[in-house]
Amino acid sequence: MAHATGTYADFEALRERAVALRRAGLSLRQIRDELKIFNNDLLNRLVKGEPPPEWTKRPRAKDDLRQKARELRLQGWTYDRIEAELGCSRSSVSLWVRDLPKPERRDPSEAAAIARRGREEKLRIRDEERRRTKETARRAVGELSSRELFLLGVGLYWAEGAKDKPYDRRENVTFVNSDPSMIRVFLAFLDLLGVERERLRFTVMIHESADVASAERYWADLVGADRSAFNKTILKRHNPKTVRKNVGDSYRGCLVIKVLRSAELYRRIEGSWYGIVLGADSTT
Repeated sequence: MAHATGTYADFEALRERAVALRRAGLSLRQIRDELKIFNNDLLNRLVKGEPPPEWTKRPRAKDDLRQKARELRLQGWTYDRIEAELGCSRSSVSLWVRDLPKPERRDPSEAAAIARRGREEKLRIRDEERRRTKETARRAVGELSSRELFLLGVGLYWAEGAKDKPYDRRENVTFVNSDPSMIRVFLAFLDLLGVERERLRFTVMIHESADVASAERYWADLVGADRSAFNKTILKRHNPKTVRKNVGDSYRGCLVIKVLRSAELYRRIEGSWYGIVLGADSTT
């Protein structure tokens, strides 16, 4: 994205977004990835005067870790054990303690256990970073405006909904998904457009080997609809040769949402989608 050559108004709009992300707790790297700005000078100008979030501040952290690593090495700890204890990289441990005497070689089983703990600690740190990034991004979204929800719903439908084809005229709104959150967002989109719930019909699609009754109850509770709004469940025949991964209590199949008398609604969605495409083209 060529932000560097934009107008002053473009810069101010971009700066407003960058500041909002900064105040939401994102690091410079996260803001860079979110806004697709890979010019460090421009990025620093956008967030100038905004203090970094607390979680990015690690005063003297490296010095403290280095001192602790040297103490452990002098006690006879191996690189693997120090790495597992402090949660830092092996290259850092090597840099900090390579001038100290090597400890005696340990039993292989003990070394394997230490290495395993090191891997587990790395996974824990990685999972925590993943969780923190997702949570920060979630909070940065904030409340959606009606326009934002409308555009989101149009894009969602065009990705997952049934389409009209010149060789197969299907001007009706039919949406299929297995993700409960996608279903909730699509229903919010229909509510925004004033589509009455009485015009909705639901169908569960699920493998015959799954807990069909439980899935039917789950989807009915999620959409808040009476069983009379549900068509007969479509069962997918199980192939014993296929090793399926979508099994267990969390597998509930897919839900089909069909809007009755929806030709006009479908045309509005299709037209809006191409409006989004034209709008996106005009920004490049």
